[in-house]
Amino acid sequence: MRRPPWMILIGPAAAGKTTLGDGLATATGRAFVDIDALGESYYAEVGWTMDRLRARIREVGRVAAEREWEPARAHAVERVVADHPDAIVSFGAGHSHYTRSDLFDRVRAALRPVDHVVLVLPSPDEERSVEVLRRRSLAAKGTDWISADGHDFLAEWVRAPGNHTLATTVLHTGEEDPEQTVRRLSVRCEGVTGRR
Repeated sequence: MRRPPWMILIGPAAAGKTTLGDGLATATGRAFVDIDALGESYYAEVGWTMDRLRARIREVGRVAAEREWEPARAHAVERVVADHPDAIVSFGAGHSHYTRSDLFDRVRAALRPVDHVVLVLPSPDEERSVEVLRRRSLAAKGTDWISADGHDFLAEWVRAPGNHTLATTVLHTGEEDPEQTVRRLSVRCEGVTGRR
């Protein structure tokens, strides 16, 4: 049986998963994989592309299109876990959040062999986390993650109980510098094994 990834970083958009994953990969000598960077090839295996997602957003709205896209995201999770042994993997926000229980169960099963599933949040306070993430998202990508119909994706991702179910560790970054967080996470996880 192939080894699973060493660590998977999950959480809302703008939580710092990619920055932490890249820094931790350098610190530990492991490969770093960002599911957002290679997900398109996995989505295509089940008939989805980013162009199709954008078209569906125009046709049915962002919330409905995101729900339709859930099976493709679950498939991508299963594939990235199978294809990247001992790597550090960063999940885009939607890859750990599902409204359909059957898809969530598939993702939970895929992550079960992974020793370190780390939920990254700015704060233990949900409102504070949403506030920080919104500010970061606006500064970095020019989006507040509120859809045209008023749906707040950041708040949904922060409050999603599934993230806590999947996580073996919750990491609150606060105002910490990313290098400090990488050191703290590396010390916390290096040599720790044994999945629940």
